[in-house]
Amino acid sequence: MRNHTAITAFILLGLTEDPQLQVLLFIFLFITYILSITGNLTIITLTLVDPKLKTPMYFFLQNFSLLEISFTTTCIPRFLYSISSGDRTITYNACVIQLFFTDLFGITEFFLLATMSYDRYVAICKPLHYMMIMSNKMCKTMIICCWMTALSIILPPLSLGFRLDFCDSNIIDHFVCDASPLLKISCSDTWLIEQIILACAVLIFIITFICVLLSYIYITKTILKFPSARQRKKAFSTCSSHIIVVSITYGSCIFIYIKPSAKEETTINKGVSMLISSISPMLNPFIYTLRNKQVKQSFNDSLKKIAFLIRK
Repeated sequence: MRNHTAITAFILLGLTEDPQLQVLLFIFLFITYILSITGNLTIITLTLVDPKLKTPMYFFLQNFSLLEISFTTTCIPRFLYSISSGDRTITYNACVIQLFFTDLFGITEFFLLATMSYDRYVAICKPLHYMMIMSNKMCKTMIICCWMTALSIILPPLSLGFRLDFCDSNIIDHFVCDASPLLKISCSDTWLIEQIILACAVLIFIITFICVLLSYIYITKTILKFPSARQRKKAFSTCSSHIIVVSITYGSCIFIYIKPSAKEETTINKGVSMLISSISPMLNPFIYTLRNKQVKQSFNDSLKKIAFLIRK
């Protein structure tokens, strides 16, 4: 976003002008942020130190938690500072950096969720070949591919964004630097970049969703062939956490692409952005720990070790 005018900073309107609501919002976001960081760091730590969790599934979960920390940290602390200080300005460079990293982390997360669904497909449908297919090298390659694909997708529209002019307004109707409100205040012709962004968003959504959907269709078919109800229940339980997280992520994004009225569009986008950036990263660690016996066991064992060390 090259700035041809004197604009060197933007003003983020945030979510509300009401002082009382801002206090409640600050407390809520601060608590969710702390819980998100704590929960995801706990998962990362457990998967690093517990030998029982040295499997491809937990390797992907570890990377997913790292992504969640990165994504929420890109959005929430800056907004908390804005609420507490009253300073809503953000420099041009800081805005570009925030936009770049939120998009990078967000898109990478979609591809990682698709990768995790493929991992579950191999584990359940091809158990005898699981460790051979999902080798350490393959897992690392898949993670790198998620990041590189996301980077290659955001670079074309971002490079076009550097050519935008901001002549009349520097007020962004959002709590973060997001592409949609930025394009609205630009006095340049934004048709091409809007079409590229829409095409990329739809492509990412469809490709990753099809991957997830096909994986779980084959998983369901395989599980239903299991002879005992106990085996079926155990197999489904290994996928339940991932299904819940996928449902929250894709369900949230669907609201963005349902065409609301002009007045509702900004409000819905803000609400969905809040859900994705603060609530989802907080919920995901609890979803994976509460519904996963191995993670719960590892967590309980770690607490016992810590308690034992404190007593000594």
